[in-house]
Amino acid sequence: MTVRNWLECWPAYRQLTGPDALGRGSAARSKKTAALRPRTADADRVVKSICPYCAVGCGQQVFVRNGTVTQIEGDPDSPVSRGRLCPKGSASLQLTTGDAREHQVLYRRPHGQEWESLDLDTAMDMIADRVISARRAGWQWEVDGKRTRRTMGFASLGGATLDNEENYLIKKLFAAMGAIQIENQARI
Repeated sequence: MTVRNWLECWPAYRQLTGPDALGRGSAARSKKTAALRPRTADADRVVKSICPYCAVGCGQQVFVRNGTVTQIEGDPDSPVSRGRLCPKGSASLQLTTGDAREHQVLYRRPHGQEWESLDLDTAMDMIADRVISARRAGWQWEVDGKRTRRTMGFASLGGATLDNEENYLIKKLFAAMGAIQIENQARI
């Protein structure tokens, strides 16, 4: 490598000798930086969506390549968020393709220290049995002589990743089972 080539690797030299005297453009850009491409450049299509985390409803652009979500960014056309996302919304790609996402039911027995895999049918049967027994054990026909017909045996705290329709159905389900302690994370 010649001295001149070696000097051209230095941003300060490029700043002093080139057109970018303030060092805010080409003088600060290395060959590696110049070769970078946006993660969204090779997407097959862009799908408009709404962030699932809270009740604000920020707009998102979901970039898809070969049927797989590759990037999620704020939608600049959204009147709600104008292209901005909070840290949770910015990390929503992890909901679809994150390495930490579980694709099986995990169960830890009472007083157990290890997680074990269960098939979905077994897990659903366990949940149904526990809901029925908790409802029976906590059912109140009356409180202080007033008819209540409710259960204090279980409650519902919905997640903010559920959409409005899912939250509505969960509210109806728990109310039909007699629960009165029903809340959603998006409202808290």
